[in-house]
Amino acid sequence: MKIFLKPKSKYFWYDFTVRGERYRGSTKETNETRAQKIAALKLAAAVKGSDPLDRKAPTLRECSKDFLEWVDTGRLEADSRRYYRNGWRLLEKTKIAGKRLDLITKDDIEKLKFPWSPSNGNNALRTLRRMLNRAKEDKLIREVPDFALFKEKGRSLRLNEEAERRLLPVAEQPLKDIIVVMRDTGMRNARELYRMRVENIDYDAQTITIPDSKTESGTRPVPLSDRVQEILRSRCACRTEGWVWQSRCRGKHIGEAMVNRQWVRARAKAGLPNNLVLYCARHDYGSFVLSKTGNLKVVMDLMGHRDYRSALNYQHHEVDVARDLLNARHTLRHTVQNDNQVNT
Repeated sequence: MKIFLKPKSKYFWYDFTVRGERYRGSTKETNETRAQKIAALKLAAAVKGSDPLDRKAPTLRECSKDFLEWVDTGRLEADSRRYYRNGWRLLEKTKIAGKRLDLITKDDIEKLKFPWSPSNGNNALRTLRRMLNRAKEDKLIREVPDFALFKEKGRSLRLNEEAERRLLPVAEQPLKDIIVVMRDTGMRNARELYRMRVENIDYDAQTITIPDSKTESGTRPVPLSDRVQEILRSRCACRTEGWVWQSRCRGKHIGEAMVNRQWVRARAKAGLPNNLVLYCARHDYGSFVLSKTGNLKVVMDLMGHRDYRSALNYQHHEVDVARDLLNARHTLRHTVQNDNQVNT
């Protein structure tokens, strides 16, 4: 390794070769002792094979080819594949898609804007974070910028009794049956309800077993109400196996896209707000069960939650409870006043 002053440059330069590859550049130092230390660090990084600064980093768009190949062939769940592909679809339309990986800064990322909800934007940002971390693993960049996600608001609506009353007369099948089953079982719609199988129904025990879910704790038996059993018996008829919600494509279950289209039409006809989604039925289930049992552990077991904090996100009955308590207090006070008047 040699250190030298280049003509017309005030900085010392380094020049060395590692494994047949030449490394040459400025130390950005005018002091020879400090320049030697910088050069030594460069040499150590090159020997270790982790110095990305001596070769040009690809752009995010160029990096996306390898990333999407990993998404398609890696050991990922189908939902994760869809998530990352949608995230790249959003990122592809931004300015940083054509920017070199090593030039993408925290400020660049925090200036990004995406359409629709904060969760949609976070889909893109989580995808970007995964892409940058993979680039770091491949030694294309040294560090990944530390950036925050958009703040998401939790769902505040419940698909309650009133919403069901307005939806059922205008809903098409299978959405009409799905609304009832979701409200009475609290299942996750895409991962659990749409993939219900006939062989997992136990009419004697009045339960259905969910064999595969988002988490390990999601594998659980779910109790079936009388009206859900009636729907399942009608749909499954004499079948002993197969999908409960069969698709028009032979051998497949119904898809989320088809149900969502039916949902949007039914919601508009029922005059319900656009931020009411089918998943709100799961929130209604969790709130109802806790209000009647007072047992959070039961709610966690029935809904497939491992962490109590996740279960608490589905509770929306605080206002109703407070209102009922206040009304009961005032009713009791008036009753006592009336009794005192009668006694006097």
